[in-house]
Amino acid sequence: MKVLGIESASLVASVAMVCDGQMTAEYTLNLKKTHSQTLLPMIDQMMDLLGEDIRSVDAIAVSGGPGSFTGLRIGAATAKGIGFVTGKPLVNVPTMDAMAYGLYGTDAVICPMLDARRKQAYTGLYRWKDGEFLVLKPQWMAKAEDLAEELSRRGEPVVFLGDGADACRDILESKVTVPFAFAPVPSNRQRGASVAALGEQMALRGETVSAAEFRPDYLRKSQAERERDVAERQGELEKLAAGVVVHEHD
Repeated sequence: MKVLGIESASLVASVAMVCDGQMTAEYTLNLKKTHSQTLLPMIDQMMDLLGEDIRSVDAIAVSGGPGSFTGLRIGAATAKGIGFVTGKPLVNVPTMDAMAYGLYGTDAVICPMLDARRKQAYTGLYRWKDGEFLVLKPQWMAKAEDLAEELSRRGEPVVFLGDGADACRDILESKVTVPFAFAPVPSNRQRGASVAALGEQMALRGETVSAAEFRPDYLRKSQAERERDVAERQGELEKLAAGVVVHEHD
C-alpha cells in the first residue's frame, strides 16, 4: 500500500510517502511560513523526485488534530483536494498518536505536547511494549500543572516531546516528580513519515473516510467561537438585567 502523509498541525510542515511499510521520501520544514505556501509545493517536489503521479497513492493520511486551527484547516483542505481529484480515501490520524509513534525504543511513557498557549498543551499518553504501540490515554487538552500532577501520580518515567514541552518546560521541571527526559532534536517534532506509517496501518484496518467526510478534530472551540460565546452570554446577562429593572419599575 502506498500512503501519502501530511502533517500541518503546528509550525512544522512535513509530507512523506510510505510504501508497504517502508518510507520512500520525507520533506520537512519548520519555518514561519504559512502551510498554504509550503504544503502543495513540497508534495509536488517530493512526487517529482520519486517519479510518481499523485494518482498512484492508495490513501492520503493527514494529521487530523488537535493543533493550530489554521494549520489543521490548511492540511485538511490540501488532503481533501487531493482526495477529490484522485478519488482516494483519507485517513484521519490523531496528531498526538503520530507524534508518539515516531519515538520508538524507550520504555518510558511517551508524552507528546503541542502548545495550546497560556501554559496549556494538547497531549496524550503512549507506550511501546513488545513492538506494539499502545494508547494509554487518548489525546486531550491539559493545563501543564495538571499534566505534571497526573504523570507524577502514575509513578513511571516519562519522555516529553513537542513545542508544548518547550513552552511548559519550567512547570514540568518543577512539578514532575518521576524521572523524565526531553526527546532529542531528531525526535522532538512532528514528522510526515509517522503520519504516513500510522496512516498505512489504519488504512489496512479499513479506518478511512472519503474526502467529503473528513473533519479535523480541534478538541476545543476556535478563538472566534469562544469570543462569540462570550458576547452571547454577555447579551443574555444584559437582557436579564433589563428584565429585572423593568420588573422592579412595574
